[in-house]
Amino acid sequence: MQIIIRTRFVLNTLLFLLLCNFSFAQTTEIYCKQVDDIARMEMRSQEKKQMARFYKKTASELIDVVYHRCEWNIDPAIRAISGTVSTFFITKTAATQVVMDLADTMIVDKVTRKGVELSFSRGGNTVVVNLGTNLPANTLDSISIQYHGIPPKSGFGSFTLAYHYRGDDDGTPVLWTLSEPYGAMDWWPCKNTLDDKIDSIDIFITCPKAYKGISNGLRQSEILSIDGTKLTTHWKHRYPMVSYLAAIAVTNYEEFNHTVQLGKTTLPMQSFCYPESVETFKAGTQNTLDAMLVFHYAFGDYPFMKEKYGHTQFGWGGGEEHQTNSFITNIGESLCAHELAHQWFGDKITCGSWEDIWLNEGFATHLASIYMEGKYPQNKLQNRRAEILNITNDSGGSVKVNDTLNVGRIFDSRLSYIKGSHLLYMLRFIMGDNQFLTAVRNYQKDPDVMYGFAKTKDLQRHLEKESGLKLDSFFRQWFVGQGYPSYTVEWSALSERTVKIKMNQKTSHSSVRFFQLPVALRFKNAVKDTTIVVDNKFNGETFIRNIGFDADSVFVDPEYWLISRNNITKKVTDLDSIKPNLIVSPNPFQDEFTILMKNFKGSSFEIALYNMLGQKVFSSQQTLYKGKEYVSIPATFLSTGKYILSVLDETGEASTISLLKR
Repeated sequence: MQIIIRTRFVLNTLLFLLLCNFSFAQTTEIYCKQVDDIARMEMRSQEKKQMARFYKKTASELIDVVYHRCEWNIDPAIRAISGTVSTFFITKTAATQVVMDLADTMIVDKVTRKGVELSFSRGGNTVVVNLGTNLPANTLDSISIQYHGIPPKSGFGSFTLAYHYRGDDDGTPVLWTLSEPYGAMDWWPCKNTLDDKIDSIDIFITCPKAYKGISNGLRQSEILSIDGTKLTTHWKHRYPMVSYLAAIAVTNYEEFNHTVQLGKTTLPMQSFCYPESVETFKAGTQNTLDAMLVFHYAFGDYPFMKEKYGHTQFGWGGGEEHQTNSFITNIGESLCAHELAHQWFGDKITCGSWEDIWLNEGFATHLASIYMEGKYPQNKLQNRRAEILNITNDSGGSVKVNDTLNVGRIFDSRLSYIKGSHLLYMLRFIMGDNQFLTAVRNYQKDPDVMYGFAKTKDLQRHLEKESGLKLDSFFRQWFVGQGYPSYTVEWSALSERTVKIKMNQKTSHSSVRFFQLPVALRFKNAVKDTTIVVDNKFNGETFIRNIGFDADSVFVDPEYWLISRNNITKKVTDLDSIKPNLIVSPNPFQDEFTILMKNFKGSSFEIALYNMLGQKVFSSQQTLYKGKEYVSIPATFLSTGKYILSVLDETGEASTISLLKR
């Protein structure tokens, strides 16, 4: 069915993005991987031990996997799998063995190479295959592993059987896989690593004919068995893919189709849902098509343009970004936007270490924010504030994962998702939206990481190149470090238009002594307001700014760009009691200098500037505000040399100071 895109909304949202005039907000729901629903204490003990057992990087580092042909037999009513996985590989060095990861509970029936059966051994969660020959480096070869068994459960339930219900029926079985982070080896022989992507894959799912088998890529065929009891579905995917993103799901799915126009390409959108969910999925899929347009034009072409994007419903409490086919529990708008965003951040570019999972989850959360805030800008402040409160509910916690054997720590919603997203908010604020967006698009096009793996330093490299900034301290404080700042802002009125500001902060965690950040301050009175930004680099730093009116209050970070909490503002009578009454800065000066007058008499004064010959080279009449004023004097027209500045109040009292222009 052809879907007409809601043009007005999409164009308005794109206008926000492409002009980089972002006004985005964040919803408070957790978009995917609902780790709060997992028994945390149990995960931190039993599951951590299980992960330590599974995580060992034992798959052969001597080979580069180029192709898998996966033939699987599945009945969703039975928690088991059988089949054959053929792996084509290129040797990196000479090799006499190939090692594949596969859970030790699975039974290997035989291994063959070119039709000849090979000897093999099981060592922990590996299949060690003796090739029977010494393959030279850069040799293309293959093996086929025939196996069966009941997969174990790791992570979020890597191979799960459940039921879905329509009305009061007895339920229909549904089977799905969700292999992130370490669960691919639970149910199929593969390289269970973050250093090698499968270049190409064909998947054949054979199941009872009452069901449909769903997977990655494009469906090639559906063939009934000769006796009419089995259905074999062939899926083909021709983009590089990490092993944990290969997925299957089997039940009595209903199918419907949409398209979305991306430039000159008409991209298929294919959805599979439970029969009881058809109406809601059909109604909600339009939101995903809208988000697809936003992400495609903002961050670069949809990464799998020659194939499709799709939704498949499953029973886990969240979603998983399986490449070209996200598994989702429902058609929730932000959930779907999050999983779609992963196709760029997580699938096309995959984190090269679980320490860097924020490159997947922080980005997907942030892109969902871009979409949701563009559509619902009225929620911006309250939702950003709620997320910052979530992040700062604990005084510590690093975005960098410090325990990669703990699934709960990897997918910590507060740190990997929300704090990771707000690192991107802060980078946008520091760099400006134009430079940030350009840098991220360049990151997406980087041949060293696209359709491969990236670490935080790869993103940092592009951010620095585009902005010209050095971001080592930012990533040291915000990616590696823990906690957040609490600001104390003292300010006073120097004149009717000018304020003096003193910035101090306390940090919530000892890992960071001081967070160097630009800070937005909104000054206001009953009828006016303005926002300025001060680049706060140390405690006690002072700033003088012309805000244009007499303010009565100030607010720290009013748009909630920064991670901070418990901020205090204090209006004081006078921050600086230093004499004399006339203060000039800088001195020596170049293009301009500023003059601060204090404790002058009357309501006006005259500024006069004399050269060393006694000639008046500049004069100006100014008004006083409660005996104070702050003015900026342009000086590009002045020659280098010495000058005398004279300030005369209306009583005739003069103050002078010597100046030097360099």
